[in-house]
Amino acid sequence: MSSASARARSLLGMLAPFIGLALILVLIAIYGQLFKPEVEFFTAHRIALIAKQTAIVGLGALGMTGVIAAGGIDLSVGSMLALTSVTLAQTLVWGWSPGTALLTTLLVGCAAGALNGLLITGLRIVPFIVTLGTMLAYRGLAEALADERKIAANAPDWLAGLLNPPAAGSLQLLPSGVWLVIALGALLALLLRRSVFGRHVFAIGSSEPTARLCGVPVERRKIEIYALCGLFMGLAGVLEFDSLNSQGSPTSGSGKELDIIAAVVIGGGSLNGGRGSVLGSLVGALMMNTLRSGCVFAEIGEPVQKMVTGAIIIAAIAIDRTR
Repeated sequence: MSSASARARSLLGMLAPFIGLALILVLIAIYGQLFKPEVEFFTAHRIALIAKQTAIVGLGALGMTGVIAAGGIDLSVGSMLALTSVTLAQTLVWGWSPGTALLTTLLVGCAAGALNGLLITGLRIVPFIVTLGTMLAYRGLAEALADERKIAANAPDWLAGLLNPPAAGSLQLLPSGVWLVIALGALLALLLRRSVFGRHVFAIGSSEPTARLCGVPVERRKIEIYALCGLFMGLAGVLEFDSLNSQGSPTSGSGKELDIIAAVVIGGGSLNGGRGSVLGSLVGALMMNTLRSGCVFAEIGEPVQKMVTGAIIIAAIAIDRTR
């Protein structure tokens, strides 16, 4: 009986993000039928907008999945998003080639994540405090690099059009940036589930002392985990640059860390560590952005949207604790 109950709980945990997404879609459909029958919610424009925002949050959620599975947290991801988008724009303005600018942006994101890992392991300070500090530091660095203003840059179509909808009649169906997120999600899932690195990630999150006794290089792995998260935020910064019409903004990503963390927890990740799902994180990101779009459709103001998002985060954590 206990084994069957455990399997049932495991299955419910896997299906929870999909159930939550389906519930939100049903509520939006009911609201539309009752109060806005003349307005269509599922328009091509709205779906494209949800896909764009989900791609950016989804990349952050992929990086955060490994961090949370290892028992950590990263509050600086929103600031890293701003820093990397500004880096891409500024390097292009300086006349660097698009390839060099892209590589530099990814390296900046990776270095910012690695620095988080180095501070956490080297100073032996809890991730919450370290990344709270670097959240402010990276935001200040982005503002200094951009001189506290948006930076517009010229970029080729292959770099600036990742979130553009495919041509009419194309078999591509989704923007290139969305396919990039899906492909990277599949690779990350393989990495976490089928590699020594992935087993180490979950071992550290389940019990760090036990992982040490088993010979896991905990400090090195933590640095690698945070560096990987930074790399994903570098890619997210590229998509943010695209979504702002080839601009880098030092105010980008403000509050995005909450959406990213909520997406991972909603998707089955545990803030206690030892558990995380790539697919669940992506569905959680889609759920958060669909909810936000539904609130706009229902003409719910920004303050109420923030309260709803906060309530969802608290509920997700409470469910995680109960699990």
